[in-house]
Amino acid sequence: MRICLILEGSYPYTYGGVSSWMHQFIQAMPQHDFVLWVIGAHARDKGVFKYELAPNVKEVHEVFLDDALKVKALRKNKIRLTDAEKKAIEALMDCNSPDWDVLMDMFQNKKYNPTSVLMCDDFLDVLSNLCKEKYPYVAFAETFHTIRSMLLPVLYLMCSKVPYADIYHSICTGYGGLLGVLGHFVTDKPLILTEHGIYSREREEEIIRAQWVIPAFKRQWIKFFYMLSDAIYKRAMYVTCLFENANKIQVDLGADPDKCRIIPNGIRFERFCDIPLKEDDGFIDIGAVIRLAQIKDVKTLIYSFHELNSHISNVRLHIMGGVDDPEYAKECYQLVEQLGLKNLKFTGQVDVVKYMEQLDFTVLTSISEGQPLSVLESFAARRPVVTTDVGCCRELIEGASNDFFGIAGFYAPPMHREGIASAMLKMCESREKRLEMGEIGRARVEKFFRHPLMIKRYSEIYDNAYGM
Repeated sequence: MRICLILEGSYPYTYGGVSSWMHQFIQAMPQHDFVLWVIGAHARDKGVFKYELAPNVKEVHEVFLDDALKVKALRKNKIRLTDAEKKAIEALMDCNSPDWDVLMDMFQNKKYNPTSVLMCDDFLDVLSNLCKEKYPYVAFAETFHTIRSMLLPVLYLMCSKVPYADIYHSICTGYGGLLGVLGHFVTDKPLILTEHGIYSREREEEIIRAQWVIPAFKRQWIKFFYMLSDAIYKRAMYVTCLFENANKIQVDLGADPDKCRIIPNGIRFERFCDIPLKEDDGFIDIGAVIRLAQIKDVKTLIYSFHELNSHISNVRLHIMGGVDDPEYAKECYQLVEQLGLKNLKFTGQVDVVKYMEQLDFTVLTSISEGQPLSVLESFAARRPVVTTDVGCCRELIEGASNDFFGIAGFYAPPMHREGIASAMLKMCESREKRLEMGEIGRARVEKFFRHPLMIKRYSEIYDNAYGM
């Protein structure tokens, strides 16, 4: 079977949970050939992979969003939109359920130039009407540039050459999901969606906080990403997620419940289950397996650790992970220096299995998560966790409805310095309690979150989709 995996901003360009998951996923299915269809932000990253690709990865097709800015309008290409095309463009502009088949026909079959479309008279007429109806008090230039920046990547992606595959499997909605819809449109082959987090919700959180978005258009940008999610929810044969609450959100956002499947993450339990516990040396060592990125909220972790230090002094924090955002990483380093934290170490990318021997428990302070592999790996190694109450973290700590093992850690609200510090302090109070929670975590992972079980479930989905 030839499977096209569609990813955005992750594998194989960056380390992290989704990338690690994807790499192991491919390696665990040597019977299938995989094609990677990947979206990056910058063309300068072309071919710069963090992973050595498995032998069953037969092709890599790269698409970079900044290349959309290089597309020049064709002077001789005088575009006249049909009524159906105008209606589809208008709905796309308004983020209101456009006819994606019409749009994809424009850029796949008619080979429209995306920049030419955004400069044609028909487009400007539609935009003028939108301005009068929706943004009468906003400068036309601001509306034009906002709508153009919103639509240009979408139109550019719809021009992409579609790699052939028997199944298209997108690992997110958003731009990646749009490529999945395009693959299905061109080939009529089955489309599968897997969401680790709820992409549209994550983008909404980012936009609400973003400084670059003009306030008048924040609602429109949020609608834009929900529109992209809806496109793949409606067309996918299967829509999978990691846990029950995520499934409820997908259904609320328009996914057909009959198409939805919950497939929890799985880890290679045997890599972690025999890691020896750290001997009591008078210090309590806390590990954070996180990329230096804003969504991981490393600054709140640093502040919380500083607060913890005001209560106890025999603690050390090890922040293990690469740099996603150099500017944010620099701010984190400066914050540690300003706070005078001497017992905090940025290790960079490390062998987590080996490093886990030095740790008593782990912490995760993300603003948004799905079902983090770092928590599952910590549990498998008998290390309890402190997390923010995001994604599936509370469920992993307390157990789901069919899980009666017990409590394997503590959680606190996201971005809540005092709450996270308090949770870490409770974890530091008793080595006996940490060991007890660690055993509970290991038992939970051993029963519910093993990698072969996850692979078996995805293999069944592939077989069912291929046979239909």
